[in-house]
Amino acid sequence: MFIVHRLRPVLVRHRRWCGVSTDPRINERIRAAQVRLVGADGQQIGVIDTREALRQARELDLDLVEVAPQADPPVCRIMDYGKFKYERDVRQKEARKKQSRTGLKEIKFRPKIDPHDYATKKGHVIRFLEAGNKVKITIMFRGREMAHTELGRKILDRLVADLGALVVVESLPKQEGLNMIMVISPNKRYLEEVAKQRAREARTVAVVEPAAVAEPEPAEAPEPMEPSEPAAVEPAAAADEG
Repeated sequence: MFIVHRLRPVLVRHRRWCGVSTDPRINERIRAAQVRLVGADGQQIGVIDTREALRQARELDLDLVEVAPQADPPVCRIMDYGKFKYERDVRQKEARKKQSRTGLKEIKFRPKIDPHDYATKKGHVIRFLEAGNKVKITIMFRGREMAHTELGRKILDRLVADLGALVVVESLPKQEGLNMIMVISPNKRYLEEVAKQRAREARTVAVVEPAAVAEPEPAEAPEPMEPSEPAAVEPAAAADEG
């Protein structure tokens, strides 16, 4: 006896994207019957019918954009939406680029670093902090150097002391394998004060008038010399007549 199993068809459902669009409603997509209209020049026109607002936008060959949908009635503005969207995308791109530039940087030290290398690396740390970055300080040990990890701790303590008010220690020094790690971040309040101080100094220099250049005194004319009398010429003695 054979048993026949019937296969049921499998229904494949395609999921639709249910995300919320961040783009504002424009033109015919605006649902409100009335809107508070702002003209293309920024002038407040007032509450009018949406159809009338669309008519005014079309007369100017522009778009009606809903800029404040939560308001009652919603606020719409007449503008070039294509230009507005392009400028918005450029601003967002610049913001993302700036955000990617500020992140976590890393500077590596050796426990027996010489003074010149220390000064160079400290300069890099200062530059990163002033740019708004966090900095991961790594002390790298090798072999027998692991028996003297206190040398690495001295370097970290010295670096924090040298940076002073510029730095805030976010992560205290800790040993991870052959490395000792500490994370520091810029003191934003200190950087703001430095920026204000530099701005004040720049304004002070701009308003200070240049010092007057002293004009050289005219040279005194030499006194005229009195003409000298010509020397008397004695007549030559007459030759004796022979």
